[in-house]
Amino acid sequence: MQPHHRASPLLALPGAVAGEAPDEGVAAHYGDLFREQRALADGIGFADLSHRGVVTVTGDDRLSWLHLLLTQHVSELPAGRATEALILSPHGHIEHALYIVDDGETTWAHVEPGTGGDLIAYLESMKFFYRVEVKDATDDYAIVHLPAGSIAEIPEAAAVRETPHGRDVFLPRARLESFAETHGPAAGTLAVEALRVEAHQPRLGLETDHRTIPHELGWIGSAVHLEKGCYRGQETVARVHNLGKPPRRLVFLHLDGSEVELPGHGTPIRLAADGEDGRQLGFITTSARHHELGPIALALVKRNIPLDAALLADGTAASQEVVVEP
Repeated sequence: MQPHHRASPLLALPGAVAGEAPDEGVAAHYGDLFREQRALADGIGFADLSHRGVVTVTGDDRLSWLHLLLTQHVSELPAGRATEALILSPHGHIEHALYIVDDGETTWAHVEPGTGGDLIAYLESMKFFYRVEVKDATDDYAIVHLPAGSIAEIPEAAAVRETPHGRDVFLPRARLESFAETHGPAAGTLAVEALRVEAHQPRLGLETDHRTIPHELGWIGSAVHLEKGCYRGQETVARVHNLGKPPRRLVFLHLDGSEVELPGHGTPIRLAADGEDGRQLGFITTSARHHELGPIALALVKRNIPLDAALLADGTAASQEVVVEP
């Protein structure tokens, strides 16, 4: 991932505390993590995600061309319908995740911070004779997220992705400060991440490593269409779906609330019965403090760990909920 050094003007809002990688450049919180979470859960306010990359594709062939490259069926994507899609390696490992909407003339996508350059380089290498133009629009447009239930109107939006979890708004970057004045209160990325973990939604670079395949994270269906062929890595997707079982599975963890520190990304997971000296069976991908559930996490563990097994994450007791069926 390339570094990205664009600091949001909303870091000047009262109480703003800057986020850490991969969410540097925007606020982690504005002074009250749980109040911000509750506001989003109640459909109030917005979150500044202006550090995310924005990529646009225009041209008559854009949807049929993207259909050949992405894991999702997009050749007849109706204007205004949100979808998500992956780009895989030849061996089926996840390389990019795109959050997409088409407005009838332009396909808009937002992507993880720092990944836009590599994504655009790959797309440019695949243009051949297709009538498409790919553009990095991050300097001109910023992502803001409105929670599910929000009734805010955004006449200045260039495009909007409407999903069950809320609306991702492609906003002219010059309008960020005026948007914040009229659509507050602002919530930080820690609130967004806590609600994402609660919703069991994977995120590229946190829930993935260099060998993650879509089946491990529950991305089959939402980001991978099993009825379409002809994209890179498709043979692995079909083979694992039809014949095999993925080596790992995403789980949701309830963490022991008595610990002061949350186990960070990459913290080893072991069976509680084996103690701290046991074999590593997985790792924490994202942990968060939730306003109702307390400390929670997503983790990637070996598929065959029993569903009722008590786990340890660096000394913190953890109990599992199934996200991906073993």
